[in-house]
Amino acid sequence: DDPDVSSAWLLFCHCQQVTEPAQACRRTALAQPLTLLNIHRHLKLMGAPLVTEVSEDPEKISTVHLQLGLPLVFILSQKETYEADRRTAELVAWQLLGKAGVALLSRDLVELNVLQRSNVALKTPDEGMPIQYLVLEDTDEVITLVEDKNKVKQIQEDEQEEEEEDEDEKENNNQEIQDDQVVEAVSRDKKRELPLEQILVLTEENFHSSLSEAARTVVLFYASWEAVSLAVLRSYSEVSTHLQGTPGVLLSRVNCWDWPGLCSQENVTQFPTLRVYQEGQQPVTYGGMWGAEELSSFILLSQVSCPLKLATMDEAEGYLRGEFPSELPSHHHTSLLGVFSSATSKAKEAFEEAGNILSGHVRMGMYFEDDALALSQKFSVSPPALLLARGGGRSVEGIALSEHSVQDMVQMIRYELLDIFPEITVPNLPQYLQLGKPFLILFSAGDISQVESKEMLKLAKGRPQQTFVVCWLNLKKTPVGYGILRTYFSTTPPLPLLLWVNLHAGGQVFKFPSEQSITEMNILSWLEKLQAGLEIPSSTLSEEDWKPPLPAYDFLQMMEPSVPELSPHSGDTPAQQPPKNPGGDPAGGDSAPREEPARESSAEEVGVPGRGLRGTAPRLAARDKQGRRHSEL
Repeated sequence: DDPDVSSAWLLFCHCQQVTEPAQACRRTALAQPLTLLNIHRHLKLMGAPLVTEVSEDPEKISTVHLQLGLPLVFILSQKETYEADRRTAELVAWQLLGKAGVALLSRDLVELNVLQRSNVALKTPDEGMPIQYLVLEDTDEVITLVEDKNKVKQIQEDEQEEEEEDEDEKENNNQEIQDDQVVEAVSRDKKRELPLEQILVLTEENFHSSLSEAARTVVLFYASWEAVSLAVLRSYSEVSTHLQGTPGVLLSRVNCWDWPGLCSQENVTQFPTLRVYQEGQQPVTYGGMWGAEELSSFILLSQVSCPLKLATMDEAEGYLRGEFPSELPSHHHTSLLGVFSSATSKAKEAFEEAGNILSGHVRMGMYFEDDALALSQKFSVSPPALLLARGGGRSVEGIALSEHSVQDMVQMIRYELLDIFPEITVPNLPQYLQLGKPFLILFSAGDISQVESKEMLKLAKGRPQQTFVVCWLNLKKTPVGYGILRTYFSTTPPLPLLLWVNLHAGGQVFKFPSEQSITEMNILSWLEKLQAGLEIPSSTLSEEDWKPPLPAYDFLQMMEPSVPELSPHSGDTPAQQPPKNPGGDPAGGDSAPREEPARESSAEEVGVPGRGLRGTAPRLAARDKQGRRHSEL
């Protein structure tokens, strides 16, 4: 309508990216008046790289955008989320084409002295203006940041208020550090870099393809904001060092904070979760302690079929000696061999299903050839039977089997694998507590003598249906024992010290007379006096209930889920309970599809719907909010 205003448009067509003649080119219109200077400027901007990857201090970076008076937006990335962050940067760059430059800056390559949660930086062409590091939650905020200069000031003010609130919260409530030792330990060592080079990072794009690269793929699902996950990640890094070069095993990890759709698809309902994937089989889920030794043992045991079917008598005897299969170190595991004849098919099927449930936790073999009777009779039993080989086959114990359900079989195997005279440690204590029996426990300031060990072992083996747990505790290896003794006696008494502790009935603690030598005869005589009520307890434990403060803190319950009734392939670890003896009597979200930018990016068109800053950005942006919820819990 105005004859003095030109109706001409200048469109730059991005046709180099078109792969087919019928496909339309992207077009970017010149938003400024058609002058020689503006046309020249527009062409220079269109010729610049869409996204610039940088690996040095942003203060030293200069691009054509800054030279032409436009701002430069940095998307802060890290190697775990590089691919997702690269796509986010390209999406933002198309929407800001002609208005600002976009660069991808890797935190792994540049040491930035800024808040860890910052995920976007803005550098303006104004000389002397510092770079602004910000926390944004989606791409719309990045666009607004460039188009609305007042937005930067508003975001900084909001962040400052949040930091002040966090400081006030720390001053007013230090309960989190006092009560949660895991959080405290992770926070204390947060600057320590973990050696994770041997662990493959999995994303939605490479998850399924990576599972087929190795015979077995171990996947740790974790959340990068959660303290227990970060603590377990340390153990996992130690496992990667220990198992480096192990053939057929690929260690990997998925950060569920970056890839919630993938973790939802894999039915991960708690963090951390460790699974072993094998093609054509159900994944096996780990349910034990999170130490590096326990994790390594689980991964190594998962390499071998459970139960392992043995074809010859020589293989079966070699298995009991710990010589077969060669990939498993025999001294770490007790070998359990099920021996079955053709007439014991029901017990054999229950044993196989029990093996599926216990896969990764127990070393199990199975022999059901024609000469199975001859093998079992070498150990004074007849099929169906269990042969239990301890210490690399130095001693083999034969146990007769009656017809069992799968659940009874699992409980029995777990019970039989318990040591006769165990050394009590933090990891194995729950297994023995769950038997519900009193403890006859010898506290020692180091290894016990051969004489004491021999006498205690005779006592433990003396009665097949033992009504109490005979055990010992090495205070040098398990120093928490000193705290236990102080609870019993206020001060630490002279060692070695033999105690009778009944945690399940009355909490009474009886002390074996120190003037007597520790022999089977003396101990049995003392126990008879206890039973007759002739001994006075040294102390009685409080009846205080030590349940977890909240269900979410019941970690033992998480580790020991109930035995699945009908799912022999379930990876869950069954609970350890006092089983029946062989005779039957009690022994005591989907990922969001990638959005295509609009074909035209002129100033007049409607903006593309915002996309979450995938990967680094949402994880860091919401860390404070999630942390606050965690502390409230």
